[in-house]
Amino acid sequence: MTLKLAIAQLNFVVGDLAGNAKKIVDAARQAHAQGARLLLTPELSIAGYAAEDLFLRPAFTEACDDAVKGIAAALADLKDMVVVVGHPTGGSLRSRSVAVQMRHNAASVIKEGRILETYAKRELPNYQVFDERRYFTPGQGTCVFEVGEVSVGLLICEDAWFDQPAELAREGGAEVLAVINASPYHVGKEGERIARMADRARAVGLPLVYAHLVGGQDEVVFDGASFALQADGATAMQAQSFREGLVFAQLERTPRGSVGFVAEPAAIAPPRDAEAQLWDALVLGVRDYVGKNGFPGAILGLSGGIDSALVLAIAVDALGKDKVRAVMMPSPYTADISWIDARDMASRLGVRYDEISIKHTFESFKDALAEEFKGRPEDTAEENIQARIRGTLLMGLSNKFGAIVLTTGNKSEMATGYCTLYGDMAGGFAVIKDLLKTTVFALARWRNAHDPYGTGAAPIPERIITRPPSAELRPDQTDQDSLPPYDILDGILARYMQDDEGIDEVIAAGYDRAVVERVARLIRINEYKRRQAPVGIRVTHRSFGKDWRYPITSKFNETAGAQKP
Repeated sequence: MTLKLAIAQLNFVVGDLAGNAKKIVDAARQAHAQGARLLLTPELSIAGYAAEDLFLRPAFTEACDDAVKGIAAALADLKDMVVVVGHPTGGSLRSRSVAVQMRHNAASVIKEGRILETYAKRELPNYQVFDERRYFTPGQGTCVFEVGEVSVGLLICEDAWFDQPAELAREGGAEVLAVINASPYHVGKEGERIARMADRARAVGLPLVYAHLVGGQDEVVFDGASFALQADGATAMQAQSFREGLVFAQLERTPRGSVGFVAEPAAIAPPRDAEAQLWDALVLGVRDYVGKNGFPGAILGLSGGIDSALVLAIAVDALGKDKVRAVMMPSPYTADISWIDARDMASRLGVRYDEISIKHTFESFKDALAEEFKGRPEDTAEENIQARIRGTLLMGLSNKFGAIVLTTGNKSEMATGYCTLYGDMAGGFAVIKDLLKTTVFALARWRNAHDPYGTGAAPIPERIITRPPSAELRPDQTDQDSLPPYDILDGILARYMQDDEGIDEVIAAGYDRAVVERVARLIRINEYKRRQAPVGIRVTHRSFGKDWRYPITSKFNETAGAQKP
């Protein structure tokens, strides 16, 4: 006995029920034609993940139910083909005069035009970017269904991270676990998933297949990399990460009667380094945000600095050179090497490049404010005016031509408030807002050493990487005039912000108390800026966005002694 199964590792669009259903039907027909008799689609594939408060609208869940029925009808002619479709479902229960909506994160088992069974996810995650308890009620049952001579136990994502759902499936007769997923990417997540699923397979003594989503949705990215594991946790198949497609695995019954996957080394995608995966995540995030929202292209301010250079390289890899425009806006403090390097990089990548001087505009602003500012020295007010002029020009170009403005601020800047509201924060999508500055440098060096999308080797001029970072808003300015050295700053941010270590713990790791307390204060007082920042790509386990929900108005101060009465 053998069973060929397929995984629809596809890129779905939230709310595009007709388009998502067509993708599933097309994948089922293609899989059936290639001999597969089971197709697994990702979690909530009909709706797209995550549809957030769309789940609260009865019309949305009803439309999803109708779409599942439509898929069943469309596949009625595929003999012996079983398709598992992820979708939300629910119905209204009335208690006196109050309508209560009972919704589930569910999956339906479809065969030859009929919905055989619908399973509701039992374990609902409510941490990091997940908010499923807001939308869904936990399921109570199990789902074991037959495909040919094999009994398949169905689980949905978080179910497989806990003991009971898999154990109940095994007790119900399952010979293999099928886990459908929508698990957002962050650095290191792929290895974590495989390790946990290998533990699950060993714990229940069953092989396991993990069907995963791919694509970008607002701030999250899904990396695909679907896989199949033997009962001992060994990898039998793994798909490429960040690539859409139909992938296959083969089950067979051993002479001893158990079921296992046919191991094919060629079906295991080679491992990729962390920088390559991170690059793919950023590229896919930009491509899908721009494409799914219908923007004709992207525009950004190219300063001659490392952050805008990295964003430009990502944008060109994501969209192609013809859909990206770079604008250099020199001020009185812009060094000659900045515009020389900006021109060089634009030339290397072949994008449209324009220079719009802000010198006269800046002087006009100062003239307009001269009476108000009389007797006061120039300070951050004048610096921020320059940033806001640039933001206004970019938004004007965006409004005129339709291209979205990509902002270029990084996580180190966002954390400490080293950014200007309505200036360099002005835009529609923040590409590197979850990259610490040290990671920005590392990724720039990686991209110069690799050419994954064929846009030309070493797109970033070396001097951009090696020169000291500067906002160039006053004479001889460098970032370290205002911030600790980035290796120190980022080390503190990684511990305090990303890993939630306390101030004393960070100090115990070797950091100076005064510096740690200063960084913690900067994080605390700049929450109001981050709330007004554009959405950007999440690539760590703790990003400024859904992972970070601190009040703007708060008197709590973790600094030693600050809370004493």
